[in-house]
Amino acid sequence: MGWIYVFIAAILELIGVIGINRFNERKSIINTSLFFGGFGGAFVFLYASFNYLQVSVAYAVWIGVGTAAAVIVNMIFFNESKSLWRIISLMVIIIGVTGLKAVS
Repeated sequence: MGWIYVFIAAILELIGVIGINRFNERKSIINTSLFFGGFGGAFVFLYASFNYLQVSVAYAVWIGVGTAAAVIVNMIFFNESKSLWRIISLMVIIIGVTGLKAVS
């Protein structure tokens, strides 16, 4: 159950990142709601995951998955750089998160 909460928290974090990007382009109630709702919900589900998982592992996986997802979404939808080094760094994050989950 803890991993499901971490996954939901990562999805909500991604919604918060999308909300930040959209809020930066146009300030509206919807974009503000995406921003605060996404990050607020992410913290709620991350906190709930602590009842099932070690805090250090749950937090690290949440940050890694959320960061990787945010980078991918920003590269695809917000035209951020798609340089080779950025993609290699993204793969290192994904390998690290996978390793943490594998040993916990």
